[in-house]
Amino acid sequence: MAPAAPPAAEMANLSVSTAPKGTAKRDALCASEVEVQAMWEREKAFESNPCYDEDGNKKEKFIVTFPYPYSNGHLHLGHAFSLTKAVFRAQFERNRGKNSLFPFAFHCTGMPIQAAANKLKSEIELYGVPPKFPEEDPEVRAQMEAELAAAAKAKADKQAAGGKAKGGKTKLIQKTGTGIVRQWNILKRMVPEEEIPKFADPIYWLMHFPPIGVDHMKRFGSGVDWRRAFITTSVNGYYDAFIRWQFNVLKQKGKVLFGKRNNVYSLVDGQVCADHDRSEGEGVGPQEYVLIKLKVLEPDHGQERHGKMEKLLKRVEDEGKKGVYFVPATLRPETMYGQTNCFVLPTGEYGAYYVDATDEVFIMSARSARGLSCQAYDAANDVYFTKEFGKIECLETFTGDELLGLPLKAPNATYEKVYTLPLLTISMGKGTGVVTSVPSDAPDDYVALKALKDKPDFAAKYDITPDMVEPFDVVPIISIEGYGDASAVFMCEKLKISSFNDKSKLAQAKDETYLKGFTIGVMTYGPHAGKKVSEAKQLIRDEMIAAGQAHLYFEPESKVVSRTNDECVVASTDQWYLAYGEDSWCSAVKKHVLDGETFDAFHESTLEKYEQSLNWLKEWACTRQFGLGTNLPWDKEWVIESLSDSTIYMSYYTIAHYLQGENNLNGDESLSPENIKVNDLTDDVFNFIYRKGFPLPSNTAIPSETLEKMKAEFRYWYPMDLRVSGKDLIPNHLTMALYNHAAIWEDEPELWPRGYYTNGFVMVDAEKMSKSKGNFLTLLETINMYSADATRFACADAGDSLDDANFERATANAAIVSLSNESAWIKENLIDADKSAMRSGDDLNFMDKVFQNETNRLVKATEESFEGM
Repeated sequence: MAPAAPPAAEMANLSVSTAPKGTAKRDALCASEVEVQAMWEREKAFESNPCYDEDGNKKEKFIVTFPYPYSNGHLHLGHAFSLTKAVFRAQFERNRGKNSLFPFAFHCTGMPIQAAANKLKSEIELYGVPPKFPEEDPEVRAQMEAELAAAAKAKADKQAAGGKAKGGKTKLIQKTGTGIVRQWNILKRMVPEEEIPKFADPIYWLMHFPPIGVDHMKRFGSGVDWRRAFITTSVNGYYDAFIRWQFNVLKQKGKVLFGKRNNVYSLVDGQVCADHDRSEGEGVGPQEYVLIKLKVLEPDHGQERHGKMEKLLKRVEDEGKKGVYFVPATLRPETMYGQTNCFVLPTGEYGAYYVDATDEVFIMSARSARGLSCQAYDAANDVYFTKEFGKIECLETFTGDELLGLPLKAPNATYEKVYTLPLLTISMGKGTGVVTSVPSDAPDDYVALKALKDKPDFAAKYDITPDMVEPFDVVPIISIEGYGDASAVFMCEKLKISSFNDKSKLAQAKDETYLKGFTIGVMTYGPHAGKKVSEAKQLIRDEMIAAGQAHLYFEPESKVVSRTNDECVVASTDQWYLAYGEDSWCSAVKKHVLDGETFDAFHESTLEKYEQSLNWLKEWACTRQFGLGTNLPWDKEWVIESLSDSTIYMSYYTIAHYLQGENNLNGDESLSPENIKVNDLTDDVFNFIYRKGFPLPSNTAIPSETLEKMKAEFRYWYPMDLRVSGKDLIPNHLTMALYNHAAIWEDEPELWPRGYYTNGFVMVDAEKMSKSKGNFLTLLETINMYSADATRFACADAGDSLDDANFERATANAAIVSLSNESAWIKENLIDADKSAMRSGDDLNFMDKVFQNETNRLVKATEESFEGM
């Protein structure tokens, strides 16, 4: 396969369109672009093949890749912005004389397409074809809006009672159109309505959107070698075989293991919810908490509001259960010696949930109880908190007010008895809705307790009597140099915090006390007095768990919503997982990334993010039980999830044109350029092509000459010189790709990625892209509006750092004028001008030399800028 001849001759014959006024300037640019792109297509301008000199030395190459976009819709301006970084660099290296390759593909693995197809199928079954949605009826819509408005008002009234009132509109009123997101309506904006029912089959999405993506990319002038393009999932047998081989190698190397692990999980989907399966919360992982068990004692103030609790306590005693406990979730178990009380949200909704594993009743929010029901009490013996996964029995419900003033026995506390008190800043969407109070080391706790002591009217409002607060003084438990033995008190006085409404100051005080407490604090109370907090923390945690005073509990670090609109929990499930974080594996990747000779992150701040990701990314659940993708080769009940099948596919580009070829995204065997059958792609074949020291396989019908060419081509293009991506992929895909390259090519670090360039998200005219704002632009819409070249100019001007970039429409419009003027000048001075009037020869005057010098200076500056991205 010889390299294509340069299209110089045909380029010389191209016409240069002049630019009339109005939109005709843009139209003239578009016409010129289409003409040039057609020429590129005919001349195969971007098909790159290995090149060698007469002595067999390979010509210097450059391969740049871009994360394949997910194919559940059209490419948009966000794709285009990041894409230009790769397009520009590939062309720059080509202009320098390097053999430059920019391949591309389309991602279809995982839940998003499956979930969308399922949702469409449900809509069709419920509402027909075309569907008659209930909200389209004015009377029904009015009723729905009234119900939502009433619910919103009730929620606002409840928040107002807790000091958290927020103005806002209901979702129906906020949104445009019908106000409810319907899959049918989403597709109606992209495909003819009569074709929509076909999308109830998830496979149809794979046949429809990727070819359109190719057309739009070509129209953008992306400079891609399309012979190497493909889609993922088992629909493409070639790529499916490649992924099976990859996982077999990882398993042989001990990188894929099986066991119970805590992962973000969707109860609706019935499986782990990874980043690409989420509509909200990408990059969020499990957070470990310690549930502290504060036993509820008999109410001792004769308050009527405690009637339900008194009945519950009697029922629990009569049934022989072991007690009722408030279970605040804490990150700081070492501070429990300083407990003075427990907080609940007066307007919060709580439940009394029976826990089978301990025969106890826990007081907590419904949201946290739902999560607890999915977690292991004793993972080693496969014992969960509840008998039935995902279900927990609620014995009683309470408002927060009904729980105020209850006496509690707090483990490790110096006080024999503490009380539940009101805290108005509790979030019911975090933790259990119950907060244990340690005012010596938690600024929020100190300010809240002090307010109840200093403002009797405030305490009386919630029927909190003086004996519930007055006797409970701050208990010093940790000494911090420069902060004393009550760091929360010190910081609140230093910052002059007088109210829990001083949120920014409280956040500053909390961050500082927590950081200093952990890093330089020393325990002054309890059996571990004299030890550093960093040393004592784990010991105290383990002792409390062993004594039955605490349990581990997990929830997402922040809210995660699946593509099926389910708020996710953390669940302990049997999982195949990749052992990211394992010491030797992690150390090898860190060594590669932190060495400027082997890896370029382009910015110091970006390099820090990779180091953080390597420290954070641990055991990764790599399989799901349904969705599109490749089945795990040794356990076909599992499907490899969408991030895990996307780590070394850059190497697949190097041989894809032998297997699939152009216009064969889904891997039709009958179109294979080398007539290669999927069944002949055995692990032995891939090992020979990709790994050092493996013999030519004998159990395949693929000719040895073809195998040798594929092996040589992989060795020619690898390592990958540059990968361009958005910054959101640093903590998952980009770091995982480093890990998996380091595993597959463990003994050849010279084949690991050489550089990653990442950029921020793109805004449009300084506003986040949003369909509701009317500034969401697809790639093709932008090209049709401004032309491909003007769009690229505006993308180039938008920004180059991790900060969010700004695509300015005014810049794109100005580029149309500038490019049109340049085109007119070229036509006037280089095409139509009288050549005899121009000087010729080698003699240069002074201004020629000045011009030449300035040109050389700019060439050098351009080179430095492109190399630094």
